[in-house]
Amino acid sequence: MAQFPKKQVLIIDATPMFREFLTEKLTEEKIEVETAQGHRDAVIKIANDLPDLIILDIETSIDDMQEFLDKKASNPNTVKIPMIVSGPKIEKERVAQLIHYGVAKYFTKPIKFDLFFESIGQILRSAFTMDITPCVLEIHLNKNIIFIEIAQGLNREKMALLKYKLTELMDKNRLDSPKVIVMMTDLSLSFVDGSNLELLFDNILADKRIERKNLKVLSLDSFAKEFVDGHTEYYGVEVVSNLNEVLNSVVESGSESTVQDIISDQILTSTGSDDGGSVEMRFYSDTGTSEHEEEQDSSQPFKIAIVDDDAVVRQLLSLSFKSINAECDLFSSGTEFLQAAKTNNYTLIVLDIFMPGISGFDILKNLQQFNIKSPIIVYSQSAQRELIVQSLSLGAKTYIVKPQKPDFIIQKALEIINGKL
Repeated sequence: MAQFPKKQVLIIDATPMFREFLTEKLTEEKIEVETAQGHRDAVIKIANDLPDLIILDIETSIDDMQEFLDKKASNPNTVKIPMIVSGPKIEKERVAQLIHYGVAKYFTKPIKFDLFFESIGQILRSAFTMDITPCVLEIHLNKNIIFIEIAQGLNREKMALLKYKLTELMDKNRLDSPKVIVMMTDLSLSFVDGSNLELLFDNILADKRIERKNLKVLSLDSFAKEFVDGHTEYYGVEVVSNLNEVLNSVVESGSESTVQDIISDQILTSTGSDDGGSVEMRFYSDTGTSEHEEEQDSSQPFKIAIVDDDAVVRQLLSLSFKSINAECDLFSSGTEFLQAAKTNNYTLIVLDIFMPGISGFDILKNLQQFNIKSPIIVYSQSAQRELIVQSLSLGAKTYIVKPQKPDFIIQKALEIINGKL
């Protein structure tokens, strides 16, 4: 039986993280991968190999690649080879001009890699196997502590990407021996998740700078602890079910920080250089919106839901958010808000915990049940550690103790909206 020749992809000028990740994924799909660094090397390899697809990664400006693009277009053997380009944001007119050089798709960084591989598959006429399990996986850095938040499910594609994102983050911030805290209080696990947990921990520990004794896992699920405790490969990894134990490992001895300070300043705030990098941890499949729709949405005013039974608080917050051109819907009860949340896509939700009727905790549970992914700020009078832990465990992005100055709330809101928390 005749075998078809393998498809070949040439990756040009990609960052180490992006190059290695692409190579691993494409090789799994039985696609041959060649790499080139620099324009001269790229031109020679294109002419000699005539790949089926060129992936070009641009760090600074598309103008720096003009000479390379002209040489590719001037060769009748290479002019029609399709290209996928990733780079900084450029004008739509400039993207249209790239079609002349065979650019089939231009991705603005950080790219959503599920869309990226979908485009590769379309060009190569090859179907890629993709895990579509709903999963929120986010990383941020505070000093020498890397926080990994996992919710909804364990997606193997995101866990494969995690290995490279961690290395990129450590390289960028020159971390030699970071502490890593995995927060997955949202997950309910069983023995069928064993292989996924192995992939998760193996990818976290793949970089030797992360020691097992410095990896802590916050989980409310007993299976996670049983799995780690019974696995010799993860000896030294600690699974805890109480945020206090994690806080004790994070806060330096002698610290007089309040619980609110610890959570806001150390768990939920980034201090290092941990921008999106080459590839986005959030995928197209997470939102269901196209790239064009996302561009349109970014130009629209923020739409914020304020849920509080105190009329004064509602009005003060509404006036404060108007300073950033936000539209606010005000709700005095949880029942009223939940009805509106089913049909409105809110940029942000500000939620009180103690309200008559449906409490803020009930609202958080309902939002999870409805699969509503709008980020949530809990704004409450209580500073009890248990209530803060419960709020975060139910999906709140941060917890702010009343009262606070409007500028502080706006700052936290913008940090969350812009992906910094």
